[in-house]
Amino acid sequence: MEGRHRRQGRQLILGIETSCDETAAAVVTADGRILSNIVSSQADLHARFGGVVPEVASRRHLELVVPVVRQALGDAGATLEDVEQIAVTRGPGLMGALLVGLSAAKALAWARRLPLVPVDHLLGHVASLYLAPDPLEPPFLCLLASGGHTMLLDVRDHGRFEVLGQTIDDAAGEAFDKGARLLGLGYPGGAALDRLAGSGDPHAFSFPVARVPGLDFSFSGVKTSLLYTVRDLDGELDARKADLAASYQRSLVRALVERTRDAAERARAERVAVVGGVAANSELRASLGDAAFAPLELCTDNAAMIASAGRFTSAVPYPGYLALDAYASREAA
Repeated sequence: MEGRHRRQGRQLILGIETSCDETAAAVVTADGRILSNIVSSQADLHARFGGVVPEVASRRHLELVVPVVRQALGDAGATLEDVEQIAVTRGPGLMGALLVGLSAAKALAWARRLPLVPVDHLLGHVASLYLAPDPLEPPFLCLLASGGHTMLLDVRDHGRFEVLGQTIDDAAGEAFDKGARLLGLGYPGGAALDRLAGSGDPHAFSFPVARVPGLDFSFSGVKTSLLYTVRDLDGELDARKADLAASYQRSLVRALVERTRDAAERARAERVAVVGGVAANSELRASLGDAAFAPLELCTDNAAMIASAGRFTSAVPYPGYLALDAYASREAA
């Protein structure tokens, strides 16, 4: 099997992603076809704490990164000898978690003197749109909504974007998860809240939609409003949970949709796309029905999107990448 993919003219990119609590590896061809995409989630491990514990996440990544890479290569019918370059998330994210993936990628690349592509995690989310079978070509306006980030991006070419607006406090995904926790739905709770909202009345409660200057977002107010409403209901909470979920979700989605449409108008964007974990939300998908959404399996953190971004990011040749460090925020990059 060694060299089979090269003989068939398929240059392979191995992607590695460990920015938060998913240990992921994928094999993608240079023309954007996914041969394998393995994600090992730590959600159950962190559920007892109600959120991700960085030290716990880092230690679990250490245990999982090698088996996950092996499975990705095996599922792709490839070996490390078939890989032409390695792409890895460099940031932003949890520093300890990032360092596990970056160190593993450096070791694998160094062992075969391969080039290494350090990928920005946010660009990775955008690059999930560039994969086969239906790649989206720039330019377009992109709403990136996840547990850690909520941003409006003007994407002019494959390898870069301009930030038009972003959250000034909580990310949308964080607001979904915290809302779910207030309703007793556990962690992570965004998907559970979405399911419960399907049986509720979205107009039963009125939650505020913050309007801040420019194209920025704010979700702390709506989260606080839900907290007070839950406290006021007291013994009636169980009977009103579905209505609360539906009304709260409607408020969050409304904020995302209104800002996205404002941004598209200001940027004169002909196409709109949505990526990130919140892109899996059913109401958001229905409310922006004319937008291009990342495939459901590529909405949450994964390595296929990192490998995809690696196709459009400059590689660092051997052995220069040994000095690369991770960064927790884009400002520190």
